[in-house]
Amino acid sequence: MVRRLARSRPLGRRGASSTGCLFSLLIFVAVLYYGVNIGEVYFRYYRLLDEMQTQAQLAAALDDGTIRRRIQATAQDIGLPDQAQNIKIVRRSSPREIVIESEYSEAVHLPLFNHTFIFHPKATQPL
Repeated sequence: MVRRLARSRPLGRRGASSTGCLFSLLIFVAVLYYGVNIGEVYFRYYRLLDEMQTQAQLAAALDDGTIRRRIQATAQDIGLPDQAQNIKIVRRSSPREIVIESEYSEAVHLPLFNHTFIFHPKATQPL
């Protein structure tokens, strides 16, 4: 005697994509697209902040002009706006420390999303 096994899905659905799967894929692609474009802005910010912290650590052996030129070159290399190259360097005597800071903004224009991000990178290091 041959017995037929019950199928868990209807015959007409074999190999067809469900709408839920396509919708989930669309959401995933949208999140990835927005995430990459917004993440790029933050990635550039952290690269500038890292350069500022590196130069602050070397500040005891460097003059302010050299520090400013190095940070400006990095800002230009990573494609930041010109206002990011306005670097403020302050050496304090009490407590002995150096403060390097800047301020700039970057606008992101995406479908259904327009926003201007304002950044204030700042590095402080004892001398």
